[in-house]
Amino acid sequence: MNAKAANEYLKAKVLTATAEQLQMLLYDGAIRFCEKAAAGLEQKQYDVSYSALSRAQKILLELHGSLKHNVAPELCANLASLYMWCYKRLVDANLKRDKEAVDQALQILRYQRETWALLLERLGRKNATAAAAKLDLEAPNARMEASFSASA
Repeated sequence: MNAKAANEYLKAKVLTATAEQLQMLLYDGAIRFCEKAAAGLEQKQYDVSYSALSRAQKILLELHGSLKHNVAPELCANLASLYMWCYKRLVDANLKRDKEAVDQALQILRYQRETWALLLERLGRKNATAAAAKLDLEAPNARMEASFSASA
């Protein structure tokens, strides 16, 4: 796939994503750029690492800025601290060319992404159960999910 087609695909994906999916895309992007930066640091390609770290930092600022402190103040305060810690580690990585700092931020970002994926999975089940109840259908269960994933 050429770069133009990939950009159009990503643009369509972002424009049609739910808020929950956008959050996942941000985590994916931050992780991807951190991995690229780590590889750049290992190969002493500092222009690559600088660019990738800068993009990951921007994503972390977006994650931080999207927190809704009025909805869940304690959770948002904890997430804000976590995002700022990762942001500072990436700044340090850029200044000191420190791959370990990138790895530390990556560990947190991967954990957050995994947590978010589990949350989306539960939310999907809850929504499917609610939709089934409205249609007077049997709610999805583990047996149904297993048969669906085996046939897919």
